[in-house]
Amino acid sequence: MLKNAFLMLLSLAIAIGGGGASVWYALKVQDGVGAIRIGQWTAFPDIGTPAADPYSKARVAREGVLALGRAEGLSFVAENDAAGERLKRECTYMIAGDLPTARFWTLYAADQSLGVVETGKSRLAALQSYGVLRQPDNSVAISVSSHPMPGNWLLTDGSGRMYFVLTFYDTPIASSTGLSDVSLPRITKVGCDA
Repeated sequence: MLKNAFLMLLSLAIAIGGGGASVWYALKVQDGVGAIRIGQWTAFPDIGTPAADPYSKARVAREGVLALGRAEGLSFVAENDAAGERLKRECTYMIAGDLPTARFWTLYAADQSLGVVETGKSRLAALQSYGVLRQPDNSVAISVSSHPMPGNWLLTDGSGRMYFVLTFYDTPIASSTGLSDVSLPRITKVGCDA
Protein backbone atom coordinates (compact mmCIF):
# COMPACT_ATOMS: atom_id res chain seq x y z
CA MET A 1 0.00 0.00 0.00
CA LEU A 2 2.75 2.45 0.92
CA LYS A 3 4.64 1.43 -2.21
CA ASN A 4 1.61 2.25 -4.41
CA ALA A 5 1.16 5.64 -2.74
CA PHE A 6 4.85 6.44 -3.24
CA LEU A 7 4.71 5.44 -6.93
CA MET A 8 1.59 7.51 -7.45
CA LEU A 9 3.20 10.59 -5.84
CA LEU A 10 6.36 10.04 -7.90
CA SER A 11 4.29 9.79 -11.09
CA LEU A 12 2.42 12.99 -10.23
CA ALA A 13 5.67 14.82 -9.46
CA ILE A 14 7.20 13.75 -12.79
CA ALA A 15 4.03 14.67 -14.71
CA ILE A 16 3.64 18.10 -13.09
CA GLY A 17 7.37 18.87 -13.23
CA GLY A 18 7.70 17.70 -16.83
CA GLY A 19 4.57 19.58 -17.90
CA GLY A 20 5.72 22.78 -16.19
CA ALA A 21 9.18 22.52 -17.75
CA SER A 22 7.76 21.97 -21.24
CA VAL A 23 5.45 25.00 -20.92
CA TRP A 24 8.34 27.15 -19.62
CA TYR A 25 10.46 26.07 -22.60
CA ALA A 26 7.65 26.71 -25.11
CA LEU A 27 7.17 30.24 -23.76
CA LYS A 28 10.89 31.02 -23.59
CA VAL A 29 12.04 29.84 -27.02
CA GLN A 30 11.85 32.38 -29.87
CA ASP A 31 10.89 29.75 -32.48
CA GLY A 32 7.77 28.68 -30.63
CA VAL A 33 4.27 27.82 -31.73
CA GLY A 34 2.91 30.30 -34.30
CA ALA A 35 6.32 31.80 -35.13
CA ILE A 36 7.53 32.73 -38.60
CA ARG A 37 11.20 33.07 -39.42
CA ILE A 38 12.78 35.37 -42.02
CA GLY A 39 16.57 35.10 -41.95
CA GLN A 40 17.70 35.73 -38.39
CA TRP A 41 14.42 37.43 -37.48
CA THR A 42 11.42 35.75 -35.81
CA ALA A 43 7.89 37.14 -35.46
CA PHE A 44 4.55 36.00 -34.09
CA PRO A 45 2.03 37.57 -36.51
CA ASP A 46 -1.07 36.35 -34.66
CA ILE A 47 0.08 37.39 -31.18
CA GLY A 48 -2.19 40.46 -30.90
CA THR A 49 -5.21 38.96 -32.61
CA PRO A 50 -8.15 36.82 -31.44
CA ALA A 51 -6.64 33.96 -33.52
CA ALA A 52 -3.54 33.82 -31.27
CA ASP A 53 -2.64 30.35 -30.01
CA PRO A 54 -2.67 29.68 -26.23
CA TYR A 55 1.15 29.82 -26.01
CA SER A 56 1.24 33.27 -27.62
CA LYS A 57 -1.43 34.51 -25.21
CA ALA A 58 0.52 33.07 -22.28
CA ARG A 59 3.74 34.72 -23.55
CA VAL A 60 2.00 38.13 -23.66
CA ALA A 61 0.55 37.63 -20.17
CA ARG A 62 3.88 36.47 -18.69
CA GLU A 63 6.01 39.22 -20.25
CA GLY A 64 3.43 41.95 -19.73
CA VAL A 65 3.88 43.35 -23.24
CA LEU A 66 1.34 45.27 -25.26
CA ALA A 67 0.94 43.14 -28.38
CA LEU A 68 0.27 44.83 -31.69
CA GLY A 69 -2.80 43.83 -33.67
CA ARG A 70 -2.58 42.92 -37.37
CA ALA A 71 -3.58 46.40 -38.51
CA GLU A 72 -1.10 48.07 -36.14
CA GLY A 73 2.18 46.40 -37.01
CA LEU A 74 4.55 43.50 -36.48
CA SER A 75 7.62 42.97 -34.28
CA PHE A 76 10.59 40.79 -35.23
CA VAL A 77 13.20 39.56 -32.74
CA ALA A 78 16.71 38.36 -33.59
CA GLU A 79 18.75 36.35 -31.10
CA ASN A 80 21.50 35.08 -33.45
CA ASP A 81 23.73 36.59 -36.13
CA ALA A 82 24.03 35.31 -39.71
CA ALA A 83 26.55 32.65 -38.58
CA GLY A 84 24.07 31.29 -36.03
CA GLU A 85 25.97 32.58 -32.97
CA ARG A 86 24.13 34.25 -30.11
CA LEU A 87 24.22 38.05 -30.08
CA LYS A 88 26.54 39.52 -27.42
CA ARG A 89 26.75 43.07 -26.13
CA GLU A 90 30.55 43.09 -26.23
CA CYS A 91 30.61 42.42 -30.00
CA THR A 92 30.25 44.78 -32.95
CA TYR A 93 27.61 43.95 -35.57
CA MET A 94 26.51 45.32 -38.94
CA ILE A 95 22.78 45.22 -39.67
CA ALA A 96 22.48 45.84 -43.41
CA GLY A 97 19.86 45.34 -46.09
CA ASP A 98 16.42 46.33 -47.28
CA LEU A 99 13.50 47.04 -45.02
CA PRO A 100 9.87 46.37 -45.96
CA THR A 101 7.44 49.21 -46.54
CA ALA A 102 6.14 50.73 -43.31
CA ARG A 103 4.94 54.11 -42.15
CA PHE A 104 7.38 53.94 -39.22
CA TRP A 105 9.83 51.41 -37.77
CA THR A 106 12.01 51.12 -34.67
CA LEU A 107 15.11 49.04 -33.91
CA TYR A 108 16.54 48.54 -30.45
CA ALA A 109 18.97 46.31 -28.61
CA ALA A 110 17.18 44.33 -25.92
CA ASP A 111 18.04 42.34 -22.82
CA GLN A 112 16.60 38.95 -21.77
CA SER A 113 13.20 40.49 -20.95
CA LEU A 114 13.15 42.25 -24.37
CA GLY A 115 13.42 45.65 -22.66
CA VAL A 116 15.83 48.27 -24.03
CA VAL A 117 19.45 47.57 -23.06
CA GLU A 118 20.74 49.95 -20.40
CA THR A 119 23.76 51.79 -21.79
CA GLY A 120 24.79 53.76 -18.73
CA LYS A 121 24.86 56.86 -20.95
CA SER A 122 22.28 59.48 -21.90
CA ARG A 123 21.87 57.85 -25.33
CA LEU A 124 19.37 54.99 -25.75
CA ALA A 125 20.21 51.76 -27.57
CA ALA A 126 17.50 52.51 -30.16
CA LEU A 127 17.00 53.89 -33.67
CA GLN A 128 13.89 54.81 -35.64
CA SER A 129 13.09 55.28 -39.31
CA TYR A 130 13.00 59.09 -39.30
CA GLY A 131 16.51 59.37 -37.86
CA VAL A 132 18.41 56.88 -40.01
CA LEU A 133 20.63 57.57 -43.01
CA ARG A 134 19.82 55.51 -46.08
CA GLN A 135 22.11 54.10 -48.77
CA PRO A 136 21.66 55.24 -52.42
CA ASP A 137 19.56 52.09 -53.09
CA ASN A 138 17.28 52.95 -50.09
CA SER A 139 18.70 50.13 -47.94
CA VAL A 140 20.14 50.72 -44.47
CA ALA A 141 23.51 49.95 -42.89
CA ILE A 142 23.55 50.16 -39.10
CA SER A 143 26.64 49.60 -36.95
CA VAL A 144 25.98 48.16 -33.49
CA SER A 145 28.81 48.72 -31.04
CA SER A 146 29.86 50.16 -27.70
CA HIS A 147 32.35 52.34 -29.65
CA PRO A 148 31.19 55.33 -31.75
CA MET A 149 30.87 54.50 -35.45
CA PRO A 150 30.24 56.69 -38.52
CA GLY A 151 26.82 56.68 -40.14
CA ASN A 152 23.99 54.87 -38.39
CA TRP A 153 25.19 53.75 -34.96
CA LEU A 154 23.22 51.74 -32.40
CA LEU A 155 24.91 52.02 -28.99
CA THR A 156 25.28 48.93 -26.81
CA ASP A 157 27.21 48.62 -23.60
CA GLY A 158 28.19 46.00 -21.06
CA SER A 159 28.53 42.29 -21.59
CA GLY A 160 26.26 39.31 -21.95
CA ARG A 161 23.48 38.23 -24.23
CA MET A 162 21.29 40.62 -26.20
CA TYR A 163 18.53 40.60 -28.80
CA PHE A 164 17.53 42.99 -31.57
CA VAL A 165 13.87 43.99 -31.81
CA LEU A 166 12.70 45.45 -35.14
CA THR A 167 9.11 46.69 -35.15
CA PHE A 168 7.19 47.89 -38.20
CA TYR A 169 4.10 50.07 -37.66
CA ASP A 170 1.26 50.43 -40.16
CA THR A 171 2.74 48.03 -42.68
CA PRO A 172 1.27 45.68 -45.29
CA ILE A 173 3.53 42.84 -44.07
CA ALA A 174 1.36 42.52 -40.97
CA SER A 175 -1.24 40.74 -43.09
CA SER A 176 -0.63 37.06 -43.71
CA THR A 177 -0.31 37.61 -47.48
CA GLY A 178 2.48 40.17 -47.10
CA LEU A 179 4.99 37.85 -45.41
CA SER A 180 5.81 35.62 -48.38
CA ASP A 181 8.18 38.01 -50.15
CA VAL A 182 9.62 39.99 -47.22
CA SER A 183 13.36 40.39 -46.85
CA LEU A 184 14.88 41.74 -43.65
CA PRO A 185 18.39 43.06 -42.97
CA ARG A 186 21.23 40.61 -42.37
CA ILE A 187 23.07 40.69 -39.03
CA THR A 188 26.81 40.14 -39.44
CA LYS A 189 29.35 40.02 -36.62
CA VAL A 190 32.29 42.35 -37.32
CA GLY A 191 34.34 41.53 -34.21
CA CYS A 192 34.34 41.39 -30.41
CA ASP A 193 36.17 43.20 -27.63
CA ALA A 194 38.59 40.94 -25.83
